[in-house]
Formats: sequence, C-alpha cells, structure tokens
Amino acid sequence: MKKLFLLAACCLCLHAQAQQKADYRVVPLPENIQLAKTGELKLTDGMKVTYPAGNELMKNNAEFLAEYVAEITGLKLVPAAGAAQKGAINLSLAKNLKNREAYAVKVDAAGVSISGASEAGVFYGIQMLRKSLPVTQEAVLLPYGTVSDKPAFEYRGMMLDCSRHFFPVEFVKKYIDILALHGENNFHWHLTDDQGWRFEVKRYPKLTEVGSKRAQTVIGHNTGIYDGTPYGGYYTQDQCREIVEYAKKRYINVMPEIDMPGHMLGALAAYPELGCHKDHYDVWQIWGVSDDVLCVGNPKTVEFIQGVLEELIDVFPSEMIHVGGDECPKTAWKTCPTCQAKAKELGLVATEKHTVEEQLQSYFIKEMEKFLNAHGRKMIGWDETLEGGLAPNASIMSWRGLEGGIEAAKQHHNVVMTPTSFCYFDYYQSTDQKNEPIAIGGFLPVSRVYEFNPVPEQLTAEEAKYIKGCQANLWVEYIPDGNQVEYMVLPRMAALCETQWMDRSAKNYEDFVGRMPKLFALYDKLGLNYAKHLLNVNGVLTSNFDEKCVEVNLLTADKAPVYYSLDGSAPSKLYEGVLKVTDRAQIRAYAERNGVKSPEWTESVKVNKASFKNITLKDQPAPNYTYGGAKQLVDCIHGTNTFSMGAWLGFLGDDCVATLDMGTPTECSKASVRVLVETGSWVFDTNGLKVEASDDGNNWKKLGEVFYPLPTDQEKTIRVHELDFPKTKARYFRVSAGTVKSIPQFHDGRGKKGYLFVDEIELD
Repeated sequence: MKKLFLLAACCLCLHAQAQQKADYRVVPLPENIQLAKTGELKLTDGMKVTYPAGNELMKNNAEFLAEYVAEITGLKLVPAAGAAQKGAINLSLAKNLKNREAYAVKVDAAGVSISGASEAGVFYGIQMLRKSLPVTQEAVLLPYGTVSDKPAFEYRGMMLDCSRHFFPVEFVKKYIDILALHGENNFHWHLTDDQGWRFEVKRYPKLTEVGSKRAQTVIGHNTGIYDGTPYGGYYTQDQCREIVEYAKKRYINVMPEIDMPGHMLGALAAYPELGCHKDHYDVWQIWGVSDDVLCVGNPKTVEFIQGVLEELIDVFPSEMIHVGGDECPKTAWKTCPTCQAKAKELGLVATEKHTVEEQLQSYFIKEMEKFLNAHGRKMIGWDETLEGGLAPNASIMSWRGLEGGIEAAKQHHNVVMTPTSFCYFDYYQSTDQKNEPIAIGGFLPVSRVYEFNPVPEQLTAEEAKYIKGCQANLWVEYIPDGNQVEYMVLPRMAALCETQWMDRSAKNYEDFVGRMPKLFALYDKLGLNYAKHLLNVNGVLTSNFDEKCVEVNLLTADKAPVYYSLDGSAPSKLYEGVLKVTDRAQIRAYAERNGVKSPEWTESVKVNKASFKNITLKDQPAPNYTYGGAKQLVDCIHGTNTFSMGAWLGFLGDDCVATLDMGTPTECSKASVRVLVETGSWVFDTNGLKVEASDDGNNWKKLGEVFYPLPTDQEKTIRVHELDFPKTKARYFRVSAGTVKSIPQFHDGRGKKGYLFVDEIELD
C-alpha cells in the first residue's frame, strides 16, 4: 500500500513539473481572483524583490519570498531595499485594506505588487504566490490579474503537545513553518502534563531534573506492557526564546500552556508537598487522566504556580497564557483536610449547578487569572474552567463540543472553538486502522474537518462576535516522532485553514479536493510526510429526502478515473457523476492511475420502509450530540466507530423514543436499531427495545419488547439489535431504545447515567 501511495504522489509531482504557469486557485482559496484575458509575466533569475528601506519585517518578507521561489523553481530572486521598480516584485503596505492581515497581489506588465494592511498581510500574500507556483526547474509564467484575500477569523491556531512525547527544537521550527504555509497565526504549545514537564523554571530546578523524566513508557493503549526505556527532555528558556523569535518572523504567536490544577504529575514528582495525600509521586508512565492533582487549598501551591507563571511570561510575550484547567479529578480534594479547610474559609457551599470542589477549582483558576492580569497578560483555558464560574476576563477554548463555547460567548467571553468532533488530529484518518499508524482512536477524515463551522447557529450576531477563531489539536500519546506528526496534521491542516480563512458560504469540498494536487506537489518538494487518503476514492454519501434516495459522490483529488459497482461485484463501471441509490446497495470503488488501482472504498446502503419518513423524538438528544436531528435516524447513512463524527445521535438519561409517520398504512414485521458501544467513554448499549403501532398516532399497541443485560466489562463495538413481531399494517410505528440509567459497578462512572448513541432505525 505504501508503494501505491508513493507512485500516486510521484504521478502528481510529474504532472506539476509539466506545468509552467502559476495557478492562483490555492489553499486556502482567495476571496477574489480576477484574471486578465491575456498577458503573463515571466519570473527570471535575478529579478528584484523590493521592500521599504528600514523596515526589517519587510526585509524578512523579501528574503522569505526569495527562499521560497528558489526552493520551488530554482530561480534566484534578489531582495533590494528601496522604491518599487518596474519588472520587479514590489512589497508594500497599503492603507486601503481594513483587515490588518489582508493582502492584495497584482500582476501586470509593470511587475508584481504584493501589498498588505500590515507586514503580516504581505507575508500571507507571499504564501499565496508561493503556493501558486508550479514545482519546476524551468521558467514560470504569472498570469496577469489581481488576487486579494483576508482571513475569516482573527485567531487561527494549531496545538502541539510536547509532553507525552518530546520533539527537538529543529522539529518545532519545522512545525511552525508548516503552520506558516497554511496561514496560521497561533502556535499553542502544550508544555507540561502527567507524563513530563518540558519548560525550564530556574526557581524550581527539580521540575526539569526530576519532572521531565519518566522511567519507562507503556506500549500501546495502556496494555500493561512497558518498553523499559527511560524517556525525557525539556526546553531551556533560551531555546523557548529562540522558538518565539522564529515564529514571530513568520507572524505566529507562541501561546504556552502550563496545565493546572490537574495533569500535574510532572510537577508533583518534583515537589510532592504540593499534592494532597502522598509524600511521593512518579512521572506517569501510562496515558489517561491521573487522580493525583495539585492541592489547591495549600497556599504554597498558589505561590508555586505564580512562580512558574512569572518565568513563563518573561520568556513568552504572548498576550494570552493557557492554564489548561481540563480533566481535573476532584476526588482527592473531597478528603483532603487542607482543601476542605480552604473551601470553608472561602464560604463555598454546594449549589444546584456546582459542587464545592468545582468551586475550589474556580477559586484557583481565578487566582491565576488575577496574577496574569496584574502582569499585563490574559488567561485562556479549556472549557472546564466554566465549571464553578468563569474568571472575569478569561477566554475559553471549547474542546468537549461547541456547548462550552456557546455558554462562554453568551457570557461575553472570547472563545476559540476546537471541538474533538472536528479538530482532534490525533484521531485516525481512515477506518482501515490496521494500515494506519496507531492513534488514540476515533475517526476524523479530511472531509469532516472541512465541514467545521466554528460559529454555532444558536448564537445571536452580537454573541457570535465573541467566537474569535478555531484551532486543531495534536495530542501525542501515540505519536513518537516528527515524521508521524506531519502525517497526522497533513493534509487535515489544509482543510482547517479554509475554515479559518474563507467565508463559510464560499466553501466547497469538491472544489477543495480538486485544488489539493498542487499543494501535494509542494508537500513533496518540501519533503513533508502527509497522509494520501485523498488520492484514494473518497465516497461522500448525502441523503436526499425529496427524492427518497442516497446520493453517492465518488471523489479523487486529481480527478483520476473511478470505477465502481453497486452490487458488491468487482468494480467495472466508469463513474461519470452522482449515483442515486433507491434500494439496497453494496458499493465498491477504486481510482486508477497509469494502470495502478488505488485501495477500494466500500460502503453499504439499505433503503428500507423507514427511510426518509417523517420522524419525531419524544426527548431530544444531549446538547453535544444533536447534530442533524431526528431525521439522521432514517437517512440510510451509517456512522463509523466513533460517536463524535456527527452521524450518531447521543441520548443521556432520556430514552430514544422515535415515532415514524409512514404516510399511509404500511405492513412491517421487523424493526432494527443500530447502536454504538464504547463503555470507556461512558457510551453504553441499549438496555432494551420496544416497538408499538398506531393508526392515529394517539392510541398505541405494543407489538414486541426485548430487554438486554447490562455489561460486566469494557466494550467497544457496533451492534444492530433486531426485533421481530407479527405482521402489522399501520400508519405510525414507535421504536424505543432504552438508555442505561445507572452505570454498572465495574465502571468508573458507576451509578451515573450512560450515553446511548443511535444512528439508524429500520423497518421491514
């Protein structure tokens, strides 16, 4: 399979070399592209790149452009300070551009003009021109015309976790270069966690002497088997400053994160007196969330963190400092005399919305915000910092869905959206996991990333102003080296950057896929290791309720010929346009390039008596998991093995009770419900199935009912539950799937409600 991907990539690269003309339809697609009917400017060796004398940032821009052009074409441009020249590439600042990161590029007989509202805008114009160039060692022609663009969001970020695995300075710089290529302006740097402390704090030397090292690392998904190899590493303050300067030249802010008060075993191993109950802690050798957290009732803990933050803000000029605040178990605080004494001192009392311990975390986070504000900085944290009440001037990074961001925006706090369902690049990129490098789980293809809308429809226009942008996160439990980092973020970062730059109404996935081969050619030239799934057939299923069919679109990045079949036989029909499936189908498809077949894409569709019917729910799904609503249960599209992909509706506490209006009396004798089970994520199988029928929608007759036992151990699977009943002709059928009201004792969530995820209800 790897040979096939390499061959496909080489074919793309050869295709690019045959081209001599720049193409301004890059990624992200510029807002305005206006080409002249005729005319082209030839890029040549020795062409000048002018910039305003005395402006060091513009000098850097000119040098970047010369470097990029030489890298792609071999042509050597010459940066020159001074006035614009005819026949040159002239860089300038433009007062008429209102968005500070906007750019405008003009190509005509006089030369090339790249202007920006700021030096950053000029840099983004340079990136556009860079990506428009063909990979060639011959002369390049730039078509006459104008190109202009501005970002849709002011915050455009990517996160890299360097705690679970450590990456050398040179790779961090390479990662920043990748961000610059995609128009990102924030590098969120996760520096501390249970598995290692990576930032040098001179006041607390044991953080790096002890806290940066773990004795060994678990192999795989917490298998209980270890590699027996000590692991560690950290960044000195001088190295951090070096990275900050490197990013600054590329108009990228480096926002550091010190995660607190949980995810702190790196610190507790070094200074155990900061914990609640133990006199010894070890840097964690496994993945997950530790119950050992900072003792927030201890004044020395506040003093310690403030000392860390003081050195952090001396190194990082970022206005926003990330304090984490996520996944902090509070069990230790409940029995810690020091924490309980602090709660009593503060007068904390449990309320309907917040426990005492949640309010303790809020107290601690607010103390950190006061400290940062006093030093001219602002605080940002994960959406758990909403629990117990948000600090007054804090911003939120919403990762557990959009809901935290919605709540924060309604409270007029700035928000960066980064939900797992669209933005967690540590998830698998393919359902064919056996041929993928190990990942944390889940499934997040490029197409899903591209669908992301960071501004929820629930917000008013005024509230929406608080959504400042979005970012994707790369957690690296299963990503040990830079080569795999590149594979996990590329080309998903390309899909993300179109969301960050483009107006949502202008986005088009098929058009995006068609523009990717040029970017792939540049990835190849830069020696980047990217996932090549877009070179395979990418099947996109869309339910058409009006025509009562499933539309099947078979896409490839380079529009290679695609062959398919609908009956499960070997593909033989040439794909020529959207397929409309109105019955049952077993789809197989592959792309072919120079006689070489890509891996097959397969999918099944079963149009049944419930398909595309009017459907209503007695109770709505949980807010995080409503997605497209009830009609998703009869849209004939199956979810994958992850509940966060948008195909599954998630119910918490309330049963899934669906009423189907068949339109006319219809005979049925079987119902089935498709359920996702992932008990490790509190997602349980249904505890029972019931089917009822009615002629008027008011009076119901039970046709059948079955109950299922609760699990006794962890499970992860997809189940289809079927219930046969006597042939019944009725207009209305009601199908009920019960949720687990009390999680079994074997589970960490014992006694609490379990989620039920359903993606399809069928009637036959």
